[in-house]
Amino acid sequence: MTRAGPGRGCPVSYRYGAEALAAPATLRVDTLWVAGGLYGNTLALERLLELAAAETRGRSALVFNGDFHWFDVDPRIYRRVNDAVLRHPATRGNVETELVRPTSSAGCGCGYPDWVGDEDVARSNRIIERLRATAQAHPEASLALAALPMYLVAEVAGERVAVVHGDADSLAGWGFSQEVLATPRGTTAARQAFARAGVRVFASSHTCLPVLQCFDGQRAVVNNGAAGLPNFRGTRFGLATRISSHPSGLALHAARVGDLFVEAVPVEFDAVEWRRLFLAQWPAGSDAHASYYERMAEGPRFAPHEALRAAEAMA
Repeated sequence: MTRAGPGRGCPVSYRYGAEALAAPATLRVDTLWVAGGLYGNTLALERLLELAAAETRGRSALVFNGDFHWFDVDPRIYRRVNDAVLRHPATRGNVETELVRPTSSAGCGCGYPDWVGDEDVARSNRIIERLRATAQAHPEASLALAALPMYLVAEVAGERVAVVHGDADSLAGWGFSQEVLATPRGTTAARQAFARAGVRVFASSHTCLPVLQCFDGQRAVVNNGAAGLPNFRGTRFGLATRISSHPSGLALHAARVGDLFVEAVPVEFDAVEWRRLFLAQWPAGSDAHASYYERMAEGPRFAPHEALRAAEAMA
């Protein structure tokens, strides 16, 4: 039986359908950086800006695809994150949506699946409530967040790339999670989504663990996990997605998809300083500390070799 309640369901307003992604591209570049799950980490933000600025070959852009806010309940940090992100193309995640366009009974808007425990869901619902109090003190920033789209279609070196927060159909969908893409049902749905959207690559985030899954060497789903948190056990760096006509030499893992190089690039930051900033906002005993501090200190129980896959092996 599917669990229900705040933080579990996906509001109707979050749904757009893969056919909406068949729209013309609004961004045309040779290199596209995509960073989701920044979670208010200003140190990761600085590194992302450096990585994007280092691109000197052709046109490039950095897109923040949602959940750039989360831990940043300090008003100064919140404003810093907001101002920096909105200088770039961006889409809203469930966090930004529930901060400024709250949906009755949506809670955090995460759309958590059954394998996420009720205590984690409840903590996330309380985190968004505390963060909303910070957002309400910045009405102009909230207006800008509310105006952000749920998805963006880019043309990268002549190839169509759909930038979403969740999956092909919904802002908080879990169809591009590493768990779902490890099933035949998940890979079948992804193949159908490519056809419906008419894209070469889907770039997502939301589900907080990375995966780069290739389909026949011609299509790929890439989920960067989190730019502002460790993504693998025993590591301290975040991840960003880089999609380009040429490789960077920075990739932790990568795949050639048609004429594109799709890369997962480490986002290195001062983990000790980040933990200090986090603890000043979310000390021991707080909801975010209970849900995230172990991951910040040790990384999740996920290994790099689990992230790079071929869909054929999953069928």
